[in-house]
Amino acid sequence: MKKITMFEHKKVLVLGLAKSGVAAAELLHKLGAFVTVNDSKPFEDNDDAKRLLEQGMHVICGRHPEDLLDEGFEVVVKNPGIPYSNIIVKDAIERGIPVWTEVELAYLVSEAPMIGITGSNGKTTTTTLLFNILNEGNKKPLIAGNIGTVACGVAEKAQQDNVIVTELSSFQLMGTNEFKPHIAIWTNLFEAHIDYHGTMEEYAKAKFNVTRNQDEQDFLIYNADQEIVSSYAAKSKAQKIPFSSTRILEQGISCDADNIYWNGEVLMARDMIALPGKHNVENAMCAIAAAKLLDTPQQAMEHVLATFAGVEHRTQFVTTWNGRKFYNDSKATNTLATRSALSAFKQPIVLLAGGLDRGHSFEELREFMPNVHAVVVSGETAERFAEFAKSCGIETIERAEWIEDAVEKAYAVSNEGDVILLSPACASWDQYSRFEVRGERFVKAVEALQQ
Repeated sequence: MKKITMFEHKKVLVLGLAKSGVAAAELLHKLGAFVTVNDSKPFEDNDDAKRLLEQGMHVICGRHPEDLLDEGFEVVVKNPGIPYSNIIVKDAIERGIPVWTEVELAYLVSEAPMIGITGSNGKTTTTTLLFNILNEGNKKPLIAGNIGTVACGVAEKAQQDNVIVTELSSFQLMGTNEFKPHIAIWTNLFEAHIDYHGTMEEYAKAKFNVTRNQDEQDFLIYNADQEIVSSYAAKSKAQKIPFSSTRILEQGISCDADNIYWNGEVLMARDMIALPGKHNVENAMCAIAAAKLLDTPQQAMEHVLATFAGVEHRTQFVTTWNGRKFYNDSKATNTLATRSALSAFKQPIVLLAGGLDRGHSFEELREFMPNVHAVVVSGETAERFAEFAKSCGIETIERAEWIEDAVEKAYAVSNEGDVILLSPACASWDQYSRFEVRGERFVKAVEALQQ
């Protein structure tokens, strides 16, 4: 960890706990700051707050006092999930107090170079794939950010010969100031989180923070097939590495139906990538490009690409049984994600769909439904999705209450050679606390089928 002195004897407010808030508070305390922690959870039920109090930090729980900033804080480090409409955050901005997320702290203390990976979709798969490739290539990677361990906790322990592979959301990036990854990856940009950012423009600006401070010694890997991403990439001072899945690029990384190309020359066969779908080829190209920039042996890339079965709940291959392939895509909580999953397969599909009813239309899925020959619906949107499936000409439509029942019914209507795909196009909160719970129960139900 770099020995920085900028926080010594400075008053710093950590707003919101959970993993990131606790890690930020503990790091700031080690750096000599006078740390105050403010969390909405009552103290008597707040084990994190109790532990921080024992370490000598000032703790205020159960409320957010409107006059809190009168204590003279010089920095506010907030939990990424806390919106900028929060009264204390708004007050800090009006007073000119910097408002950061813990990612900024990670950058300030890290002795290791950082790779920052962002985008509306594909972040987790790209991050995990790149980490595995670098690990296979003996590059001593560490994984951090929106996946795995809190970034500042990883950075605190990182050495100069490590590289920190960091998944970054727009929420995290919006709270950065000097953050400057050596390699930035911007997978794509679609409309999302407008309730948090207010407009698509503000959302895009937050994503741009992954490269805003980069210079000519750094690299930006970006989606050349999206005009909006390319327009923001043009503002970056980093060396630009575009990727494309629609045309072969003379510079950067690209593909056609047969091969992956690096600077216009064949690098490897496209079918080396085990993950299904065009979106996963794009994720793989991002990981390959970053690995190339770090001089990773191609053998390491090819080995990982050929054996990587996917991240849990993200078009994750579960098993093959009685000629059916089972995939867990529980993370597909919107139609955009389900479109990507449906387009990944050429085989006939039995689709498990439905969940929390947010009132959104399923029409965006229509052009991707011809390969679906049966649907099993559940959750609040069961009847709406059933009507949509019927309008797509699908005759086999089953209804299930829970995912276990859905798996049994999906198998019953399937044929040898089918893909049985959980890709709900809806959030899970009507029945399950998290999409991970839904996915885990799907996997267990598939395992139970085989017994």
